[in-house]
Amino acid sequence: MTATPAIETRFFAFESDFVGSLRCIPMIVRYKLDTCRVKLQLADWARLNYDEKDLLAEMPCHTGPEIEIYTDYVNELVWKYTNTVPGLLKNLDPSWLYADVPAEVHERTQEWNCPAISASQWMRLDILERFALVKLSRSGHEGRNFPRALAELGLAPARPA
Repeated sequence: MTATPAIETRFFAFESDFVGSLRCIPMIVRYKLDTCRVKLQLADWARLNYDEKDLLAEMPCHTGPEIEIYTDYVNELVWKYTNTVPGLLKNLDPSWLYADVPAEVHERTQEWNCPAISASQWMRLDILERFALVKLSRSGHEGRNFPRALAELGLAPARPA
């Protein structure tokens, strides 16, 4: 497994409507799952207890051995509840690592009539912040969180809820 940048465990304010219960998969866990190339279904996540979900958020997952341990733990948890293991992500485009603002993020800013993100603004964001914007750009059901994320990251004015 390839080492990735160390990411501090944190939750975003735009996740506040579910982070207390962890009923949805927070960005920090989604980042770690992508690092492991594990495709965890929301239905499988819902079966985990709060402590298991919290541990998945807190566990380190950036060195080769940590990635392997994290992957094994996710597989063990899903097996425990479903007698199956999660699928693997076949195609992963880690556009959050690129120096240029990904096209999907640019398109989403236009769609929401938000200010364009410059390359320098993009590079000032940390890896998890860029990851979140990319995922929110791709996501259908979380699209409403995109402008909230931009505002939280200081890239757009806050909008009324």
